[in-house]
Amino acid sequence: MKKFRYSMPRLTLILIIAGLAVCLAGFGLNLYVCITDGTSYAVNPAIPLTLYILTFAVTAAAGGLLVSILVSSYYAVDGKKLKTAFGAIRSSYPTDDIDALLLDRATDRLYVRMKDGGIINVVIKSAAYADFVQAVLDANPAIEYAIQSLENTPDDKNPKK
Repeated sequence: MKKFRYSMPRLTLILIIAGLAVCLAGFGLNLYVCITDGTSYAVNPAIPLTLYILTFAVTAAAGGLLVSILVSSYYAVDGKKLKTAFGAIRSSYPTDDIDALLLDRATDRLYVRMKDGGIINVVIKSAAYADFVQAVLDANPAIEYAIQSLENTPDDKNPKK
């Protein structure tokens, strides 16, 4: 199985790290309030206990989701399947359902076009495009590979020679 790591923009990484910091701060603040105040201020101690448990659960779940996005976001070609993973969200596509691979040089993006009309934007480093394309073509040589160049776009009145 050949894996290609998801290439996240810098802003996305900053937002994920900020989200992790907020989760950690929320967990720590909730722990501090739980230890210092406990249930002494409540008429019914079940209410603050429920709030503490919910806050611990929400901050831990959100933090776990953000860590999973950082750690396990990738594209993989495994035998006859193209697998995508973005944290806990995972998908699998048979390579027989892939119609074409398109490399758009104008936008520097790689697309996987499916036979049913769906399109997957492959978000990996552009240096790994050739390896990704080769891995998919090794899995299914019948897939068409096209490069849309900068010089010959359909909107050009006079294509460059």
